[in-house]
Amino acid sequence: MSVEITARYVGQLNCRAIHGPSLAELTTDAPTDNGGLGGSFSPTDLVATALGTCVLTILGLVAERHDLDLTGTTVQVTKEMVTSPVRRIGRLPTVVTVAASAVTDLSMRDRMEAAARACPVHKSLHPEIDAPISFVYV
Repeated sequence: MSVEITARYVGQLNCRAIHGPSLAELTTDAPTDNGGLGGSFSPTDLVATALGTCVLTILGLVAERHDLDLTGTTVQVTKEMVTSPVRRIGRLPTVVTVAASAVTDLSMRDRMEAAARACPVHKSLHPEIDAPISFVYV
């Protein structure tokens, strides 16, 4: 399956991207520490966003198959940049918070955690990016 994303540079370190199938649009801005105004997601912020939303989507798929309600489950991804030897994402620690009452079976928790760690975005990250995924049940 392929999906086309078209992006256009609109000036002042801003880009506009359009998702081909839906025509949904998003804009990016360079972060303040790299010459931008930080007025929107930066391209590397979108990598962190992709990871977090991919984890939630995979959890949602598992939950639907097992009649679990994960409504309200959250993910927090912290993007940490490094500058040596080049500027890039260095770490993406990810914390998933799930209502303990939503998943009481410990074997199901293990299954869901394994599925989250196998999400396509996590598997697509360069191995030099430290991207641990932890779970908190509240």
